[in-house]
Amino acid sequence: MVTLGCARNEVDSEELAGRLSADGYELVTDAEDADAVLVNTCGFIETAKKDSVDAILEATGSGAHVVAVGCMAERYGTELAGALPEATVLGFDDYEAIGDRLDDVLAGRPLVPHTPRDRRTLLPISPADRTRAAISPEAPAIPGHDWLKRTRLASGPSAALKLASGCDRRCAFCAIPTFRGAFVSRPVAEVLGEAHWLAGQGVTELVLVSENSTSYGKDIGDLRTLEKLLPQLAAIEGLVRVRVAYLQPAELRPGLLETIAGTPGIAPYFDLSFQHSSPTLLRRMRRFGGTEDFLALIDRARAIAPTAGFRTNVILGFPGETEADVAELERFLTAGRLDAVGVFGYSDEEGTEGARLDGHLPQHEVDARVARITDLVEELTAQRAEERIGEDVEVLLTEPLAGEPGSWTGHAAHQDPDADGQTTVVGVPLDATPGQVVPARVTGTEGVDLVAACLVPAAA
Repeated sequence: MVTLGCARNEVDSEELAGRLSADGYELVTDAEDADAVLVNTCGFIETAKKDSVDAILEATGSGAHVVAVGCMAERYGTELAGALPEATVLGFDDYEAIGDRLDDVLAGRPLVPHTPRDRRTLLPISPADRTRAAISPEAPAIPGHDWLKRTRLASGPSAALKLASGCDRRCAFCAIPTFRGAFVSRPVAEVLGEAHWLAGQGVTELVLVSENSTSYGKDIGDLRTLEKLLPQLAAIEGLVRVRVAYLQPAELRPGLLETIAGTPGIAPYFDLSFQHSSPTLLRRMRRFGGTEDFLALIDRARAIAPTAGFRTNVILGFPGETEADVAELERFLTAGRLDAVGVFGYSDEEGTEGARLDGHLPQHEVDARVARITDLVEELTAQRAEERIGEDVEVLLTEPLAGEPGSWTGHAAHQDPDADGQTTVVGVPLDATPGQVVPARVTGTEGVDLVAACLVPAAA
């Protein structure tokens, strides 16, 4: 199994692996030993699509059958199959019977690639089914949740858990709703059941993911569902931290903000997709807010949790972006003191409003603006890390440093385990274990990474 893209894709891969395991397939770690290689593709932006194609081509060199699944496979279907005849292309509708489809591939039975369609009026297809079949006879039973089919592909103490699938927003630059479908929340009982199962697998930190976590519950009649759910997740035995990813600034209600910032066991961490801060440009993007709104939101969170973490992504070069818009973004980033910022250059995506707008910038100008903001972000996030020197942090340990007894890598509450840098802790008790949280004091930085001294005394 080869996975590209976001944490949501990682969950999809684990659910596909669970299905295949239940159907008698064995997952191997080396493509040279495989009968088939499943490549779970990403279709978000041009660079991600290129990476997906490269991964498919690399897999064909193993001599195994290659099957492309995931967002790019769903989005392009017959077109991708025509361009890459070496691979079998499957869509989301094939996920429920992935074992049968793989049987067909290995037996040489021809499969007709799907014709892509706009899924915005359709419910999303999730690998998780309700067939009441366990992952495998060895899997621990979850009372009332024997429907769960998921096999962990990672061994670390952090794991993603999907809250919902699909998206109802219509941002002018984004094609995700066209191939991921309408927004649908998972039932609370399912989420809690899977969280209990993950805790039983040794997970101590949950990362809640979806296309838009702030929408969780809106389709089941209660926008406060997430703020009610979070304390229940934090109370699960074995879990020490719950983190919420993919928040929309315009939908971050005061009650949810207060729950994330002020609930024990919930990381005071705000992964907010600002995308830009110029109000004029944001309206062209079909989004809301602007610099002052965003700074006020950050201030409200910091009033409750002064050391809260903030990350975002920004897009440079959207059609019609002016120098004044870029300067406004620079003003926001400087004043916001964010911990992590992803910087992307705009590229047209088929079927989006942005592709039809006038005011497209030449590629060299987009590249120049990306470089300019990237340089600024690197400076600002390093400064923000330096501001944390002397701060007490709670570090979730991931692995010990080889040859350095008592030294571990990990991440503090303001650091996503995959995206926001890490913290190196020294002076950790020698009986510490992965997934344990230790208190530490920040003593130095290396870019956005922190160095900290453990505040728990070593055993005599």
